[in-house]
Parts: sequence; C-alpha cells; structure tokens
Amino acid sequence: MADLYASEDAQQILQIAIAKETESGDLTRTQLAEIAAELNIAPETLWSAEREWINLKSESTQQMLFNQQRRQKFQHHLIRYGIFNSFLLLLNLLAGGYGFALFVALAWAIPLVLHGWRAYQSSGFRYQKDFENWQRRQQVKQSMSNFFNRLLKA
Repeated sequence: MADLYASEDAQQILQIAIAKETESGDLTRTQLAEIAAELNIAPETLWSAEREWINLKSESTQQMLFNQQRRQKFQHHLIRYGIFNSFLLLLNLLAGGYGFALFVALAWAIPLVLHGWRAYQSSGFRYQKDFENWQRRQQVKQSMSNFFNRLLKA
C-alpha cells in the first residue's frame, strides 16, 4: 500500500468508497455536504463546485444536441446528393453517356466531403466557434419563443 496518492487516484478511491457506502449509488445534497465536511471542504467550495458541475453538464448536453443536429444536416445533404446524382446519371445513361452526371457528382462531392468532415469534427477552434454561434441562435430562438408566448397570453 502506498502512503501517498495522487489527487486523481484519491478522488477515484473516494468515488468507489462513496458508491459502496450508498446502496443506490445516489447521494442526497445533505449527504454530499456531510462528506465534504468530513473531508474539510468548505461549504462555499462545495457549492461552487456544484454550480461548476451543473454548468459543465449543461454544456455537455448542449454539445451532444449540437453534434446531433450537425450530423443530421450532413445526412440530409448526403441523401439529396445521392438522389439528385442518381437521377442525373440515369438521364445521362438514357441519353447515351455519363460525362455530365459524373462532372456534377464530382463537383458536388468536394463540398459534401468538407461538410461531412465538419459535421463529425468535435474539437478545435472552428468547432468551438460553430458551437458558440449555435448557442447564440438557440438563445435567440428561446427568447423569441418566450416573447411570443407572453404576447399570446396577454
């Protein structure tokens, strides 16, 4: 047994011990405060950490929704690409060739590949910028929705 533990190791050991101590694995806010007090963690620090955790959890949920919407848009774009280019290829084959359809398919494939790359990218400066813009648009939509709901109730 080691006499010293890295903070991450100590945190993992404590998480396992707390999970074993509670039957359902869930803690009440009071139990959380009692554990923090036993660990000499100030209540202000605990509640500050709780607020930070809530914010991180909310942002994670928003990012999952953002990623899902980006991927759905790409999938719709991919479906339109397939349908349109299949139709063009069929027309070209009926007309006796496929040069024009191939040119359109290749020209459209470049932006499609870039769209797919961006849709499945989940880190980096561009991703963060797109996510922040999406958050702003969601806030505006929510504000407008609240405004019209109040207007209709009045």
